[in-house]
Amino acid sequence: MDRLLHAAPASPAIESTYRAPRWLPGGHLQTIYARYLAGKYRVRYRRERWTTPDGDFIDLDWLDPTLDKAKIVVLFHGLEGCSRSHYSMSLMAKLARRGWGGVVPHFRGCSDEANRLPRSYHAGDSAEIDWILRRLREQFRGSELHVAAISLGANMLLKWLGESGHGSRQVVARAVAVSAPLDLHAAARELDFGFKRILYARHFLRSMRPKVIAKIAAHHLVIEACKVRACATLRAIDDLYTAPVHGFKDAEDYWASTSSKPWLKEIRVPTLVINARNDPFLPESALPTKEEVSDTVMLEFPPEGGHVGFVSGKFPGDLEWLPRRMIGFFTHGVNTSLTEEKLAPGFGPPAIT
Repeated sequence: MDRLLHAAPASPAIESTYRAPRWLPGGHLQTIYARYLAGKYRVRYRRERWTTPDGDFIDLDWLDPTLDKAKIVVLFHGLEGCSRSHYSMSLMAKLARRGWGGVVPHFRGCSDEANRLPRSYHAGDSAEIDWILRRLREQFRGSELHVAAISLGANMLLKWLGESGHGSRQVVARAVAVSAPLDLHAAARELDFGFKRILYARHFLRSMRPKVIAKIAAHHLVIEACKVRACATLRAIDDLYTAPVHGFKDAEDYWASTSSKPWLKEIRVPTLVINARNDPFLPESALPTKEEVSDTVMLEFPPEGGHVGFVSGKFPGDLEWLPRRMIGFFTHGVNTSLTEEKLAPGFGPPAIT
């Protein structure tokens, strides 16, 4: 039986094996430094383009299986991420060593080419997740389809899992969500003020603003480009572009409508949710409690790790812990840090359809 960690009594989670290196203290350093370790990993991708149901396109980068064609791992990236992000490279390199297949579907506009429509992608686009996973399920009928998702992509995935309920069990076997901004209002409040606005929001806006300005020109959107250039917060760009273009009233409506936390109780697929308690993007107070999730959801809240950091090893470190944890969950469906364990309720062998 899984042992409980009571570091925060209101939010029990299974015991995590992750320990941050002593030479890399604090959530900010753990978050930022991890990005620079992507270069340690080499992955040979094969690119494929799919036409979306609404006439747009997405690009998928494939890692073809070499040994085990019965297991496919789908990775949904985070805000402004891609198949070359540090978490993508480390996971796909790990899968390659095992001979598994993997694929990173790029959200619209994230594969170095602007998508065709005025819309882009957003935190609650569960419909996009749905058609991608169902197409993959149809393509790999005899394989176990596992899915991992990072940050914004993790919020999208968790929302889809909750909305789909029991139906998602016919599509995916197991899921892992890492550093999801489960409460988007709380996450935006963290990122849009003080030091974090300079350190993180500005980083995302650096790539988001030019994309929005290009869409204004290409599609004659009724948005003033000068106002986009002046955006200094995520709220500002969500108010100007993300919310109205994707059918929401404003940023507040967008965040409230797309946060995944209310959907965690409805998830029926064995799912592991990993969030570091020192994640600069989400306050610890916003993490879900055991009572807020279904019995097929496992919560793992290591005390450190930052936002998709989880660096391990002696200096200069590596990114081995997270992909090892993901693959362990996909393989066993339990807390692999414990020995001679029994499967928790709802975590038996997946049904393959």
